[in-house]
Amino acid sequence: MTDALKRLSDEGVAIWLDDLSRKRITSGNLAELIDQSHVVGVTTNPSIFQKAISQGDGYDQQLTDLAARQVTVEEAIRMITTADVRDAADILRPVFDATDGQDGRVSIEVDPRLAHNTLATVAEAKQLAWLVDRPNTLIKIPATKAGLPAITETIGRGISVNVTLIFSLERYREVMDAYLAGLEKAKAAGLDLSKIHSVASFFVSRVDTEIDKRLDAVGSDAAKAAKGKSALANARLAYEAYEEVFAGDRWAALDKAHANKQRPLWASTGVKDPSLKDTLYVDDLVAPNTVNTMPEATLEAVADHGEISGNTVAGRYDQARADLDAIKELGVSYDDVVQLLEDEGVDKFEAAWIDLLNSTEAELKRLAPSEG
Repeated sequence: MTDALKRLSDEGVAIWLDDLSRKRITSGNLAELIDQSHVVGVTTNPSIFQKAISQGDGYDQQLTDLAARQVTVEEAIRMITTADVRDAADILRPVFDATDGQDGRVSIEVDPRLAHNTLATVAEAKQLAWLVDRPNTLIKIPATKAGLPAITETIGRGISVNVTLIFSLERYREVMDAYLAGLEKAKAAGLDLSKIHSVASFFVSRVDTEIDKRLDAVGSDAAKAAKGKSALANARLAYEAYEEVFAGDRWAALDKAHANKQRPLWASTGVKDPSLKDTLYVDDLVAPNTVNTMPEATLEAVADHGEISGNTVAGRYDQARADLDAIKELGVSYDDVVQLLEDEGVDKFEAAWIDLLNSTEAELKRLAPSEG
């Protein structure tokens, strides 16, 4: 075991775990990861909850109680998921207090079926914040076109937000704009901006997966040479955009009101191509004031053989632009790829949510008290 995770943390990268389950909470595993592996936050999504609830019997007692009350399956899911997030938030509360609210955060996502409905997304965000009722919660809102005004409205109400499913540089700029607009709204309403936090989840590995598939179809030597570079290039240029926006005049006015910068969060950092280094999207995305949310396998890989050697983002923007230009010259459309990934991301989370509904409904029926 190396001290790579400590070095990563020392470089200004907050290490968050991209997973949550009741077993992780009750077994003490989450507390152990916080204590020994420098984990300072947790992210969840519909796929994570679907997997957690469908495995083992950790939820049987609560499901039995919910079945006895004859609640709807939607209410059952909300009771189960918010209970896990609340308990995880309590475990992380010391980190939250020690970092003045920056870390020690747990994210919970709005119903992905609302991704294209602004009003419903805002209403769901308010409801989730009320249900969890912990100051160290982040409400996840997808960065769809309908999600952008929902981000502004939710931030404007003083609710901290994790913006998810960001793939394109253009959309990322729109997300930062939506955040600043929300802060301006909150300021006008007299809210304490120092209490409002946000991260922008910029997805990494899926970009390489889709672009490399298209490069394989091209099949030339130049196409082969371009593989495995697009995701890092995209993320590095996102960080350049972050530096630019949060050095501007608009931010300066909010900074004076004690607002917090919206940190870039590297999401989907598990490497899917076995030919690439399994710690690639951690080792090569080290930059101050960022978050890297990792599945446990990636966390363990970094702990074992991660190579953390200072900032691996700054000073690499020209190369990043050249890498993205190269795929364009090979006939791969960046705009087409990022739009496809956003659409697929929403569809995948919606499908996981429907699976979660179906499996939870089956469990409620199984555990329902017999009549008589």
